Amino acid sequence: MRGREKARAPAVGGEENQVLSGNEIREMFLRFFEGKGHKRVRSSSLVPHGDPTLLFTNAGMNQFKDVFLGLEKRSYSRATTAQKCVRAGGKHNDLENVGFTKRHHTFFEMLGNFSFGDYFKKEAIAFAWELVTSPEWFGIDKNKLYVTVFGGAQVSGNHLGVDEEAKGFWLEQRVPADRIVAIPGLKENFWAMGDTGPCGPCSEIHYDMGPAASDLGHGLTAPECKFPCDCGRFVEIWNLVFMQYNRDESGKLAPLPKPCVDTGMGLERTAAVLQGVISNYDTDLFVPLMERAAELCGVDFQQEEKLEEGKGGAASLRVIADHARATTFLMTDGVLPSNEGRGYVLRKIIRRAIRHGRLLGVSEPFLFKMASDVRGLMGDAYPELCEPAFEHILVLLAAEETRFGRTLDAGLKMLDALLRHPRLDGDVVFRIYDTYGLPRDFIEDAARDAQVAVDWEGFDRAMHEQRARARASWKGGAKEAANPAYARLAETLRTEPGFYSGTAAKDCRIEAIISKSGPVKELKAGESGEVVLDRTVIYAESGGQVADTGAFYDNSGAQELAAVTGAFYPVAGLIAHRVVATETLRVGDRVAVVADAERRARIIRNHTGTHLVHAALRNILGIHVKQSGSLNAPDRLRFDFSHFAHVGAEELVDIEQQVNDEIRLNTQVETSVTSLEEALNSGALAFFGDKYPESNVRVVTIPDPRSPRGLYSKELCGGTHVERVGDIGVLKIVGEESVAAGVRRIEAVTGIGALEHYQRRAQTLRQLASQLNVGEDAVLAQVEKLFETVKQLEKDLEAQKRKGALGQLDELAARVQLIKGIKVIAEEVQNVDREGLRQLVDSLRQKLGSGVVALGTPENGKVALIAGVTKDLTVKIHAGKLIGALAEKLGGKGGGRPDLAEAGGKDTAGLKRALQTVPSLIETWL
Repeated sequence: MRGREKARAPAVGGEENQVLSGNEIREMFLRFFEGKGHKRVRSSSLVPHGDPTLLFTNAGMNQFKDVFLGLEKRSYSRATTAQKCVRAGGKHNDLENVGFTKRHHTFFEMLGNFSFGDYFKKEAIAFAWELVTSPEWFGIDKNKLYVTVFGGAQVSGNHLGVDEEAKGFWLEQRVPADRIVAIPGLKENFWAMGDTGPCGPCSEIHYDMGPAASDLGHGLTAPECKFPCDCGRFVEIWNLVFMQYNRDESGKLAPLPKPCVDTGMGLERTAAVLQGVISNYDTDLFVPLMERAAELCGVDFQQEEKLEEGKGGAASLRVIADHARATTFLMTDGVLPSNEGRGYVLRKIIRRAIRHGRLLGVSEPFLFKMASDVRGLMGDAYPELCEPAFEHILVLLAAEETRFGRTLDAGLKMLDALLRHPRLDGDVVFRIYDTYGLPRDFIEDAARDAQVAVDWEGFDRAMHEQRARARASWKGGAKEAANPAYARLAETLRTEPGFYSGTAAKDCRIEAIISKSGPVKELKAGESGEVVLDRTVIYAESGGQVADTGAFYDNSGAQELAAVTGAFYPVAGLIAHRVVATETLRVGDRVAVVADAERRARIIRNHTGTHLVHAALRNILGIHVKQSGSLNAPDRLRFDFSHFAHVGAEELVDIEQQVNDEIRLNTQVETSVTSLEEALNSGALAFFGDKYPESNVRVVTIPDPRSPRGLYSKELCGGTHVERVGDIGVLKIVGEESVAAGVRRIEAVTGIGALEHYQRRAQTLRQLASQLNVGEDAVLAQVEKLFETVKQLEKDLEAQKRKGALGQLDELAARVQLIKGIKVIAEEVQNVDREGLRQLVDSLRQKLGSGVVALGTPENGKVALIAGVTKDLTVKIHAGKLIGALAEKLGGKGGGRPDLAEAGGKDTAGLKRALQTVPSLIETWL
């Protein structure tokens, strides 16, 4: 990268030399497409909702994936977004390049416009060219622009030629023919959602940054190149995807009946073009953050910009700026540092930023301060950054930085101990790299200085295996398009939900029956299938609430026609019932539908209880608490939430007490249907990782006249609930635990389930009192008395063991061997604990005066080893090296000081044999 070379800023909006800020570019893009009839849709979470195929949201189309697949319909056919994206794990992983190139980022923003079966190539191309070139909008010089179209390729055995249609539409925009380039092959200009499903050609807009942007010096130190050279001079700023075909499992391509458009314009790249700079990092999206990073690290920004090669300087400032953005947005969307999945990737991003901070000389936590600056720069565009819970994120991030500082120090100690060996295994080095965050180049330098060989091939192999595991854990099942029968049915039908008002309904029409082999006209007795009705009282699983079970009857209610084992949404708005027929069911039949009312009652008590628990957690622990998952089943409720610490016993009592106070208040639960915007403006809680419709969202409110707001809880929720809070009866918390770093789980029971829980506990107490032969009130005192007795007996037993061990002292001393004049005792000892083993080693060293002692004992199926060397011999014989060599023979590890070291092992059968090698080991060191 060549510093911050500046090109002349283009004219924008008709005003010469006016430079648009990144925030202005984002807003101008969205405003342009709103003017073209597009619905402005807020960015979805970086945690993809209900899509196991993605680690993070990495493209603007992710939140519309179900729409493109036919699984969901929206109230609009045109949309525009500014979408938060992260590429730092899985298939799309730019992490190692970030900071060392002009355009790689972990976090970036993708501006997009989308057509769901509305306009297609002609309009998409016209919109793009107008926005990019019109003086009223971006006003980019047309002479610096090139466009590409699909140049033909074999697609699953189908030959597709050049996209002449797209080329013609570019020509209509008066793009010169010599600036329209057809790119053959599937790599660059053909897009597919997966092996099957929507796919089609792409068309891209590229900007000529000039010779100074060429990474290969084309036009400066080397001959000038021409488009489409990939030297870095020509930068893609916009990709237009034309979803034109559907590819089936055989590879056959069929034209989509309603072709769609998906476009993406990178905000960072576009800002570089419009602000007249070569690198994305020289835009106002990054420079303020880099300046802040320099300030926090105590370096001069202008001076550091001149330094490169990862040894501080601009590269480190770029890494910190980029990673601060990614960290801030990921944590705001509920991702917390951990050792697996998304949290593991976040932890790598944080640790990489910290390492580069250390390269610049800062050892104190600083990244949490950078997060505040990210909020200041981007809070207007992304209001979630300005929520009160953001302060909790800063606390968590500062704690993570502090922990990693200690981890780095521990890693340095571990590396120092390992460098005493002549060679390091690759998997061991990888564990230091991965667990302690020590950079590879740091380990290389330290090993070279210590003249220790490293198995780097083994390291690379371990790295590859770890990445393979990470990919496998997020591969998920590809999300297939809806069964064509459901998709066709959804064009004209929506299942009317009656489950909000009751558990029984008559005269419901069977609209479709789907068997394993596809749509059928009837389902015979004993057969299983999926049945779609025009209306139903069976709740379909969603939002953490399990599906109802029940039955179909004839309209008289006298004859059961099918057992309903569950229900789900195959496409938005359509409910499919999983049934086992007891009589023949036919399309067009009218049936009565009955949900299991008692089971539903249990479920809704738990669901409303979940809302109460959530509110109590926020009241008692803090408003940083956010839902991370829930389950509302007949037998229990489970609520996962973000929190940085164990919830103490007193806090759990307070939470439970507050919830039951609300239950006794017995207010009427209120539900309303409104738009998403109005619901959020009213203060209703939404969970940013969830997906809500833009209109007709349900808001569930639990009033509380004692509260200044007049309510206890208000959440967006599509589930079913009790009519009055008192219907819950009582709520009992039965468990609290950690399920991931920064995520806790509470389990509770309500109503009948709570009564059953109390009864089981009471029965246990009665049985315990009976066995202890005391009254129930005296159980605790009796248990404490027994506990003290057991402690004393254990203490006496340990004392006897140590006395017995020391009784072996003379016998062990009699087995001394002379190895080149040095006294050596190496023996297996029975019936002694680790502390007794230490005492034996110390006593034997004193008895020998000068010598080496190595003792081992079987301990709970494993091996305990201790080696001691008298002070006069530590120059020749190192206890840590001796114990390490012994442990390795027994499948374990260990180390320690020159005079005393301990280790563990797994092979108890090999203990005697290993100890017999001690004399020969010592002999090699003398």
